[in-house]
Amino acid sequence: MRLDQTFHTNDLPQSAGFDPIEAGWYTATITGAEVKQTKKGDGQYISVQYTITGPKHQGRIVYANVNIRNSSVKAQEIGLANLNAIMRSVGIAVLQDTDQLIGGNLKIKVKISPAKDGYEASNDVNGWEALEGSQPPTPPKAEEKGKPAFLR
Repeated sequence: MRLDQTFHTNDLPQSAGFDPIEAGWYTATITGAEVKQTKKGDGQYISVQYTITGPKHQGRIVYANVNIRNSSVKAQEIGLANLNAIMRSVGIAVLQDTDQLIGGNLKIKVKISPAKDGYEASNDVNGWEALEGSQPPTPPKAEEKGKPAFLR
C-alpha cells in the first residue's frame, strides 16, 4: 500500500534499544494513555506511555500500567492511588478521558523489574511528582488522536 507521506531516515527518531534504563528520577511527558482489558477480562487498566525528557536518556519510552478496575481490591486500591498521583502531578483534578493525560509533563521514578516468567528485565514507574511551574496538558485535537507524537 502506498504511503500518504514520505519518510526520511534523517527525520525519524533512532531506536534506543530495549535495555532498561537506570533506576532513578526522570522528567517525562505522557505521550500515550489507553484503557485496556486485563488478561483475565475481569478488569481494566490504563497503559501509560512516558517519553523521557531528561536529565539523560532523552527520547526513551517507558510504559507503566495503572489498574482502575480489578478483581483484587488491593490491586485496584494501589492503582487508583497511582492514578491520583499521576493526575496531581500533571495538574488534572477530574479525569474523564485518557487523552487529558497526553502532553502532561512530570517527574517519574523509574525502577527496574527483574526478569521473570520468560520476560527480560524491564522498567516500571512507581513514583510521580509535579514539575515546578508545569501546566495541565492540552488534549490533542480530534484529527491528531492516534497519531504518534512525532507526527503531530
